[in-house]
Amino acid sequence: MANNITKEHAEKIAGKLEAVIEAGAKHDLAKIYYKDKRVAQYGIQRDSKKDAPHTYIPGQIFVSKKDCLLLAQCPLSRDGWVEILKAKGIIEEDDTDKES
Repeated sequence: MANNITKEHAEKIAGKLEAVIEAGAKHDLAKIYYKDKRVAQYGIQRDSKKDAPHTYIPGQIFVSKKDCLLLAQCPLSRDGWVEILKAKGIIEEDDTDKES
């Protein structure tokens, strides 16, 4: 398992979490929504180096570095990430969540 969260990881995480990408001058902003409410966001550097570290992402999506890498490498799904955020109280569970 790679030690650093890279630009490639950042892009994979954005795709998996169905982020809306907003282009910027020095970086793109990945905005992540749950039920039409933005719950997290992070920048993806436009650095030419593919392995440029993105060490701030775990804190901005409210997971450990290990879980962040698991998102990028597939073992952790969007639903799994949502469950982590619900357990932390970042996403509130509502009645429709309890039915499914």
